Order: sequence, then structure tokens, then C-alpha cells
Amino acid sequence: MTLPAAAASTVPSPCISVCRMHAASGWCEGCLRTLVEIAAWSTLDDVGKRRVWKLLPARRAALALQTRAP
Repeated sequence: MTLPAAAASTVPSPCISVCRMHAASGWCEGCLRTLVEIAAWSTLDDVGKRRVWKLLPARRAALALQTRAP
């Protein structure tokens, strides 16, 4: 008997293949996730993935403020 394959997640990864960690924030400069979030992504359910997505706009704004030239 063959078991059905697990349904694919409906929540896409925020990864844009720019994998470089910002030292001050601890966020990836490409997707703005932490290393813990990146490592856990494949095991998160859709609710967990959406929680991470909701954090990203504020992180993008914070990172922009940190990297602005004086």
C-alpha cells in the first residue's frame, strides 16, 4: 500500500537567494529571517510560516534604518 504524499505548503518561502547574515540584527539580508527561522522553515506548518511572514515588513524597515548613511 502506498501512502499519499504530504500536501505541499501553500505558504512560499521568503528566500530570494541572497543568503548573508546581517551581524547587528541577526537577520538574513535577503529574506530577513533568523537562522532559527530558516532552519525551522521546512517543519513549520502554514500558520507558523505566516507568523514569520508577518514579522518581515517591520524587520525590513528596521534594517533600512540601521543601514542608512548619516
